[in-house]
Amino acid sequence: MSRFPGADFEAYVREVSPGLLRFAHVLTLHRAEAEDLAQETLIRVGLAWSRVRRDGNPVGYAQRTLLNLFLNRRRRRADIPVAAVPEVTGEDVALAAVDAADGVRNLLASLPRKQRAAVAMRYVLDLPDERIGELLGCSPQTVRSQVSRGLAALRAQEGSR
Repeated sequence: MSRFPGADFEAYVREVSPGLLRFAHVLTLHRAEAEDLAQETLIRVGLAWSRVRRDGNPVGYAQRTLLNLFLNRRRRRADIPVAAVPEVTGEDVALAAVDAADGVRNLLASLPRKQRAAVAMRYVLDLPDERIGELLGCSPQTVRSQVSRGLAALRAQEGSR
C-alpha cells in the first residue's frame, strides 16, 4: 500500500522533495546539479503519476528514477520550461550540512559513480542491501562489496591527509 493513498501529486512532492534532494546532492556533489536531478526526477514521476501511484511505491520509483538519471547523466537533454518556479519553502538543514562539508564532497568525488551511489543509498537513504541491489541491478553481495570498497577507499584517503 502506498504511503500516499489518495494523495495528490503536489502533496507527494512536498513530502519527498527534501529527501530526494539530499540523495541527489550526495550523488552529484553539487547543489545546482542536485536540484536539476531532483527536478528531472519529479517531472518523470509526475508524467507517470497515475501508474506510479497505482503501483503503490512512489518513493521507491522516484529513488530508482533519480539513481538511473544520475548513472546515465551523459545523455543530457535541454531544459524543460515550466510555467512558474515554485517558491522555496525553507532551507533544509540536512542539505545545508552536506553542502557545507567540502571535505566529505572531495572524498566522495574520488569514488566511482556506482560505489558512491551504493554508499549514499546505504548511509543517506538507509536502504537494505537487497533494495540497493535492485536499484543498481546487482546482487546484495555485490552491494556489500561496493560499499566495503568505497568505505575502504574513503578511509585510505582520509588517513593520507
